Amino acid sequence: MDGGTRAAQALSDSGIEHTLTRHGRVGSLKEAAAARGVEPRDIIKTLVVRRGQNDHLFVLVPGDRQISWPKLRALLDVNRISLPDKEVAREVTGYERGTITPFGSLTALPVIADETITGRTVSIGAGEHGVAATLDADKALAHLGAEVADVTDPI
Repeated sequence: MDGGTRAAQALSDSGIEHTLTRHGRVGSLKEAAAARGVEPRDIIKTLVVRRGQNDHLFVLVPGDRQISWPKLRALLDVNRISLPDKEVAREVTGYERGTITPFGSLTALPVIADETITGRTVSIGAGEHGVAATLDADKALAHLGAEVADVTDPI
């Protein structure tokens, strides 16, 4: 099953009301937001972070923010974390960079979501380029068992 089909099935199976948007490839956050009819801050980037050998997790980051490595290290109580290379990210999730989503990942990973995501409608990748799901952030975070914390800074 390809990534888009797997993500769409996982979203459907979640029972969370959502809308899939197909808009084709975009070149920037601003273009993606316009294509999806949302603000840039409402686009949620799903990043795979490596905590240790064969130990990865998802970090959900609003479009107008970036991971604060010191905050994330403190939360995880580790000295070193990094972004794995694109091949490892694909091997772990089944998705290539730019399409990664916790929905339908080949490996169930812990999810950490920045606290600024809560209480609103967001747009998250859906497993293939130019496809996204718009849904209620709180319902998605509850379904994913996400730990919500202050782990980002403004860009």
